[in-house]
Amino acid sequence: MSCDEKLLRRDLLRLMGCSAVGIAVAVGTGRALAEVPSRSARKLRTVMIDPGHGGLDPGAIGVSGTYEKSVTLATAHEVARLLEATGRFSVRLTRDTDVFVPLAERVERAQAAAADLFMSIHADANPNHSIRGASVYTLSEQASDAEAEDLAARENRADTVAGVDLSHHEPIVSEILYDLARRQTNNMSLRFAQNLVTELGHQVVLMNHTHRAAGFVVLKAPDVPSALVELGCLSNWSEERELRQPLYQSKLAASLVRSVNDYFERS
Repeated sequence: MSCDEKLLRRDLLRLMGCSAVGIAVAVGTGRALAEVPSRSARKLRTVMIDPGHGGLDPGAIGVSGTYEKSVTLATAHEVARLLEATGRFSVRLTRDTDVFVPLAERVERAQAAAADLFMSIHADANPNHSIRGASVYTLSEQASDAEAEDLAARENRADTVAGVDLSHHEPIVSEILYDLARRQTNNMSLRFAQNLVTELGHQVVLMNHTHRAAGFVVLKAPDVPSALVELGCLSNWSEERELRQPLYQSKLAASLVRSVNDYFERS
């Protein structure tokens, strides 16, 4: 399948919005999806980077007090800098300061920007302090394991509203269109996740069962390929120390950037 064919999932939704059985997906700006600029008209790929947590929500707290929100924001800034330096990408962040952004709004911002890719960056904590390593998650309503289910429940606690509203349309039409877009997007998300696992594995320790799946709210846009990266475990003494260091954050960021490049080169 060509890159242009893969991008038709959003065109399908937009065209159906103009038909008798139309569908309009609301985004944070209040515009219908039909009004979002087409990808074919843009020269640069748009990558939305989502630093997890922020503001009053610190996320996981490390054994020596490191906040997840600080690690994710610092790493996200480095990823953005490296991506922009390639000249191939237009980079957006769901937050670029220490502020709280609801989960659904993060999805809406990606859709409003007509993002070609969405990458959510996090750092985990585990009751077993000996566990360390990076991991990658994609969307599935059926969690791949109990640990993935528990993590998704914790990450989704801030709010539980998905970013797509199909409630004003005939149920059968909504289900068909959503399923078409979702299936194609899921396949693209899986390919991106495989790139992330490969590149991270060249540089840092990975958790067992590195690629997992669960129902993360921030991965629920049906038209934006998405993955969530856990950079490591703040509950592990040595890994928390590494995650605080700019050099280690740069190493992680470089792996994430290579994953993005690989994803688009093979599209």
